[in-house]
Amino acid sequence: MQPLNGVRIIEFDGLGPVTFAGMMLADMGAEVLRLTRSESAGPAVFDQVGGAVLHRGRDVVPVDLKNPDDKAAVLDLIDGADAVIEGYRPGVLERLGFGPNVLQARRPALVVGRVTGWGQTGPLAQAVGHDLNYIGLSGVLYAMGEADRPPAPPLNLVGDYGGGAMLLVVGVLAALIEARATGQGRVVDAAMTDGAALLGGLFQALRGQGLWSDRRGANLLDGGAPFYRCYGCRDGGFVAVAALEPRFYAALLQGLDVPAEEAAQYDRDGWPGLHARFAAVFARRDRDDWAAHFAGTEACVTPVLSLSEAADHPHNRARATFDQGLPTPAPRFEEGPPAPARHSSALSLDQAVARWSERAG
Repeated sequence: MQPLNGVRIIEFDGLGPVTFAGMMLADMGAEVLRLTRSESAGPAVFDQVGGAVLHRGRDVVPVDLKNPDDKAAVLDLIDGADAVIEGYRPGVLERLGFGPNVLQARRPALVVGRVTGWGQTGPLAQAVGHDLNYIGLSGVLYAMGEADRPPAPPLNLVGDYGGGAMLLVVGVLAALIEARATGQGRVVDAAMTDGAALLGGLFQALRGQGLWSDRRGANLLDGGAPFYRCYGCRDGGFVAVAALEPRFYAALLQGLDVPAEEAAQYDRDGWPGLHARFAAVFARRDRDDWAAHFAGTEACVTPVLSLSEAADHPHNRARATFDQGLPTPAPRFEEGPPAPARHSSALSLDQAVARWSERAG
């Protein structure tokens, strides 16, 4: 049994973080019902791209939220839910007749989780944007990439998924705990700008102490340190080096056959020269040769795997981290392989109402 068994959540279909959050909640055992547009209301969102993983674990119901009959049926479903999650622009849910005031007047303990780029309030609340825009405003994008190039987009992991979906899930779970204790729900305002800024809190603190520079590629964790960065290998592959602690750094130097007296770890003036020296050594052998060379040591050197390679790595195979090339549910709540994702099915709105009513009874 998963920890969220018995929790019922309505997901208003959308792109990016709300979809990922719905997947995570379903992976942890919640019964999540995904409401998507009916054919009469327009094309469904994101049906094909990523659907195999992002839409797993919950049934899908096509609805026309402008149709009075469909709206009434959706309200019946929400009356039996513990939480609603949505990712519309601020005000859209209200215009559709499903604003938090309406829903919580019917069901006071309902949690309404809302994820947006800019947040429900603020000068940019109604502005369009995507992950890159949101993390650009948070300060964290500026810190990523090489010193002499524009900031490097970190896929859409920091805004959509880290700062958006993850914080939405945390907020919804916290509000559900409170609602069970008090009978009163909450509205969760998860903004990707807020979440990305929170993820960057350590670096803001270091900057305030004079320990972090705004110059990219000049700091401990941004590739400036020669012992915390990636290096190219003879075959075109890469290794990740993360020898932060002195004893790990000593193991790295030993493995590279670099004398310790010639490689002071925290002499920042010497970092560019050490980087060039390490790069020349790593370029002499293939990636997997280096991985084997450092295996079992404390040097913190590992291969950088491609997306296609990751599922075949022995550690990932042993933990069943992937299934048919797709990541399995995480986190785990006991030792052993992860729980399989629940089977999904397509339901009509009438079928969904009947099923939820039957289970409530």
